[in-house]
Amino acid sequence: MSASTIEKVCVIGAGTMGAGIAAQVANAGVPVLLLDIVPKDGDDRDAVAKGAVAKMLGTDPAPFMSKAAARLVETGNIEDHLDRVAECDWIVEAIVERLDIKQNLYARLEKLKKPGAAVSSNTSTIPLEKLVDGRGEEFRSSFLITHFFNPPRYMRLIEIVRGPHTDAAVADGVVDFVDRKLGKRVVPTRDTPGFIANRIGTYWLAVAVNAAMDQGLTIEEADQIGGKPMGVPKTGIFGLIDLVGIDLMPLLTASLTANLPKGDPYFDTVRDQPLIERMIAEGRTGRKAGSGFYSFDKKTRTKRALDFETGEYRDPVKPQRLPPRAEGDLHALTNAPGKTGPYAWEILGKVLAYSASLVGEAADDITAIDDAMKLGYNWKYGPFELIDRLGPGRLAERLEKEGREVPAILRTAGERPFYRVQDGQRQYLGLDGEYHDVGRPEGVLLLEDIKRKTGALLKNASAALWDAGDGVAVLEFTAKMNALDGEVMKLIGKAVPLVAEKFKALVVYNEGSNFSAGANLGLAMFAVNIAAWSEIEKLIAGGQDAYKALKYAPFPVVSAPAGLALGGGCEILLHSDAVQAHAESYIGLVECGVGLVPGWGGCGEMLDRWRTMPGQPKGPMPPVTKVFEIVSTATVAKSAAEAKGYGFLRESDGVTMNRDRLLADAKAKALSLVEGYTPPEAPEFKLPGAGGKAALMLAVDGFRKRGMATPYDAVVADALAEVLTGGDADLIDTVTEADMLALEREHFMKLVRDPRTQARVESMLETGKPLRN
Repeated sequence: MSASTIEKVCVIGAGTMGAGIAAQVANAGVPVLLLDIVPKDGDDRDAVAKGAVAKMLGTDPAPFMSKAAARLVETGNIEDHLDRVAECDWIVEAIVERLDIKQNLYARLEKLKKPGAAVSSNTSTIPLEKLVDGRGEEFRSSFLITHFFNPPRYMRLIEIVRGPHTDAAVADGVVDFVDRKLGKRVVPTRDTPGFIANRIGTYWLAVAVNAAMDQGLTIEEADQIGGKPMGVPKTGIFGLIDLVGIDLMPLLTASLTANLPKGDPYFDTVRDQPLIERMIAEGRTGRKAGSGFYSFDKKTRTKRALDFETGEYRDPVKPQRLPPRAEGDLHALTNAPGKTGPYAWEILGKVLAYSASLVGEAADDITAIDDAMKLGYNWKYGPFELIDRLGPGRLAERLEKEGREVPAILRTAGERPFYRVQDGQRQYLGLDGEYHDVGRPEGVLLLEDIKRKTGALLKNASAALWDAGDGVAVLEFTAKMNALDGEVMKLIGKAVPLVAEKFKALVVYNEGSNFSAGANLGLAMFAVNIAAWSEIEKLIAGGQDAYKALKYAPFPVVSAPAGLALGGGCEILLHSDAVQAHAESYIGLVECGVGLVPGWGGCGEMLDRWRTMPGQPKGPMPPVTKVFEIVSTATVAKSAAEAKGYGFLRESDGVTMNRDRLLADAKAKALSLVEGYTPPEAPEFKLPGAGGKAALMLAVDGFRKRGMATPYDAVVADALAEVLTGGDADLIDTVTEADMLALEREHFMKLVRDPRTQARVESMLETGKPLRN
């Protein structure tokens, strides 16, 4: 079995997890059958599963990547339609966590499923051997645990448990499918309670909550100390619990206390929590309820914090800054004076020791534990990467000094790090005391591995060029948020002749959280504040030159975005020969939101896309209207699939579900374009001119009168309309690509001088939100 042999999936259980798993299968383009119980009331026996799909279509963030994906989900119920599991190659059980109910379902499935079809449970609490107790040999050989994390679309971790009787081919097929089709990084785990991520994660959160209350910290102080310095998501500890749901804490506690062996350190964290019990009883269960450890008022956009002593909310109190070294040095953090050091040590000392004790029990090696925590809880560093930052010897010495048990692997490490780089290869320390290569699945190529083995071909403060092998170079952005500036444009100018001379193709790619958030607005505002208008115009002209150099280079250029590709980041994609996008790419020309128009060729490229798009009305006005609608509203596609509908991507552009496989897929696409490659011809346009602009602005005026557009929105829209309709051009005139670029520059510069645009840019820099002026 392989990914290609799983052609249909059945998910049984249409709760939050089951429905989310079904949606992600559909996102992969694979038909899925979603079944649940027959409701007690009503005439529609499929209402539960249907209701789950309808709810997901209205959920934000969206479980579905497109409406087309939702149409791949069939719904039914387990009384009338369970026999249809025979159509499916993989059956996922995601029902209530009760062993008797699961076993009853498996007894029915055993008689209905086709031979060789995989069956898996999404459980995280019940041992595999108990689940298959009483089942026959064929069923046991096709059974495994596939533990997804919520929400299934966005969380990349999946923990997989194979039983002693699980057929390797069946398990390998499911692993291949969830990797390539569902975009997950598979972490193999042993059949122990809570597996890896939830066992460590639940312990970590319990330790952190207890210590904050015991040591008299405020919520803000705890989130400051236990957050960013430890590489925890920006939510901090209590913010993360609010996000996950406070009502989930007692459920996880009950599960782990019922299943963990006696003497496990987790039992030391279990205590009565009257405050948390009260919060749950009052419905204050976190973000989903509008209040938890923090309360949120969406109307006033205010945030308040819980007082541990009173249980009531108060205005937030900004904690004192951490000592300078403590923000980036874990040793300094855990030894800092006041509240900081004791709280940091209580968390790190216990959680890192606990994680180290689970090597050989919950996981085979340290890489599984680190991957599970980074992918399942969004830690920036895994436990063993944190130990390396703290110092393995220091950690063991302090644990021993306090009379606490030192895990065996810490003693094995001694003063040695858990990770090292040897001859360009990252290695990890095993239980045997030897270093082993960190492996990659077949077909995975990471730039971080390339960079360990070779130096940059070109490099400056904002970009670099690397040799990815096989005649393919990689252009990487390196600034904060991968923002684009003059340094990027300079490097592109140097890269194009170098690639033309020594390589076959170029891939534009990086491994940051975002491909590019667009132009460096902070740098632009600095230039505005000193009235360096010529420098701004030089940046716009330089960007246009750089992007056209990529477009007309004598070799294929493939861009490979993931995360945000906004403004200038989107324009890079529009100028590429092809795009291989990660499924979770959020693409858009958002310049109008900050009072500007696209300035690096985006207007012309979008017009060219829409006038040649199959099925679109002919004539000069339809593409102009469509591009105006998309760009003036700063529309952002919320997935690669949606991006095709807006024209940011072509139908022929590829989509990669697994982020780890993006570079390899983009490289393969680039090489496929090499033979017989010729650069595109420059487009010429017939645009509607003043009459077309008047029609566009009539619609804008209507929006303004209804309060759907602000007065300055209309000013910005007027400039965009002028560009898209060709300025002074008449319908009989030919508008060249150079003409379009000149119009972009002219109107960009007019708008950037306007104080109202400057106010929008400043608001975006300060708050991250657009100003409606």
